[in-house]
Amino acid sequence: ILDIALKMILSFYLLLVPSLLLFEPVAVAARLSQRSNENISDLVTQLPGQPSVGFKHYAGYVTVNESNGRALFYWFYESLTLPEQKPLVLWLNGGPGCSSVGYGATQEIGPFLVDSNGSALTANPYSWNREANLLFLESPIGVGFSYTNTSADYVNLGDDFTANDAYTFLHKWFLKFPSFRTRAFYIAGESYAGKYIPQLAELIVEKNKDPSLSIDLRGVLLGNPLTSNVEDWKGIVDYAWSHAIISDETHNIILKSCDFNSDTWNNDCTQAVDEVYKQYKEIDMYSLYTSLCINDNSSEVVVFKSWSKMVMPRLMGGYDPCVDGYTKSYYNIPDVQKALHAGDGRNLKDWKLCNMTLYNDWTYQLDSVLPIYRKLIAAGLKIWVYSGDTDGRVPVLSTRYSISALGLPITQAWRPWYHNKQVAGWVQEYKGLSFATFRGAGHAVPTFKPSESLAFFSSFISGKSLPSHRNP
Repeated sequence: ILDIALKMILSFYLLLVPSLLLFEPVAVAARLSQRSNENISDLVTQLPGQPSVGFKHYAGYVTVNESNGRALFYWFYESLTLPEQKPLVLWLNGGPGCSSVGYGATQEIGPFLVDSNGSALTANPYSWNREANLLFLESPIGVGFSYTNTSADYVNLGDDFTANDAYTFLHKWFLKFPSFRTRAFYIAGESYAGKYIPQLAELIVEKNKDPSLSIDLRGVLLGNPLTSNVEDWKGIVDYAWSHAIISDETHNIILKSCDFNSDTWNNDCTQAVDEVYKQYKEIDMYSLYTSLCINDNSSEVVVFKSWSKMVMPRLMGGYDPCVDGYTKSYYNIPDVQKALHAGDGRNLKDWKLCNMTLYNDWTYQLDSVLPIYRKLIAAGLKIWVYSGDTDGRVPVLSTRYSISALGLPITQAWRPWYHNKQVAGWVQEYKGLSFATFRGAGHAVPTFKPSESLAFFSSFISGKSLPSHRNP
């Protein structure tokens, strides 16, 4: 009986094989094509303190200028599911001079978050790699693990320099991961990336006129973005006054004395703006209603000691105001750097979240990217802008003033949007642009509202409007 059964099974298999052969080579080829994207030397395999995951991630360098030895560091996470089908999203942090690995990847939207011991990682249940493949770039040189062998490069650092290196990075990165070369592509980020992202997007749109250089850019997503200097400054002072950070008198002096269109401020204006930052030194400008980080040994408040016309980038903020310290500790662990293939043979002893020398020496910035917004809208790109409404550095008022200056027709009136039956914020849709707020979130919105941020990102990627009812 057993012999008869085996013969029947064999006969059935032989009948089935021809049809399997019709489809299996295609499936195998697809899998091999996807696996061929793996740049094995950049595969991260033994990252200290990493939770077990079901997706692959890669980290390493892309040389953007061979003669000068300029190399940008990246960390790439495949999507949690269906990485071969989901879009690719490039995330940029700002500063200028702050790390996308230290902030975006491990404090905000990546699959790993640095724990409070600064020696391990925890799983982020609200990681955006649930919806897309995530590529974090430390840009420009001098940020995080990115570097140059030519010190003169730092003299030229500015917006144009950064956009061109980021563009070169993308094309060279696609050589490492060729199946993403034609994938739907988005750029997202926050803060000074509000300048980086539109300029990179504009460059892509221009270069796409050559089909051989085409990148399938679909849209941009900008969080609490620096946009236009005049509107940004007006928003900072009006927000500080409306949230009782400064007095009526200080606000009135600024209104009467300050011309934010001018590069030169009179003494009354300078002193009044200094008063704004004097008051903000007492709290976290990037998160008005959360605590400061206190040094346990001396009860010293960790805040900036001085202020300048341009505000320094955020060093403390979020639900745990000391998280930046944990992050710095983790990325200075030699085994962490080794696992991430960081350093390119150089001895890295002092990784920083933000390079303040780079920030202070920034040579060129575009005053306003609003003209670029118009170009991107005309090119048919999707533009979503969002604001945490408890951020004083790039407050919701700055962004509203900037969008208002565009003069776009309103297509959907101001309304609340919902998450888990609660009002998550408010949203207004314009012809070519959508703007949303996050209720109770500071500068780095996903740090404060991780679940809401993931739902928001999912709507952005899927092309759906934000929920307009408590029970969508």
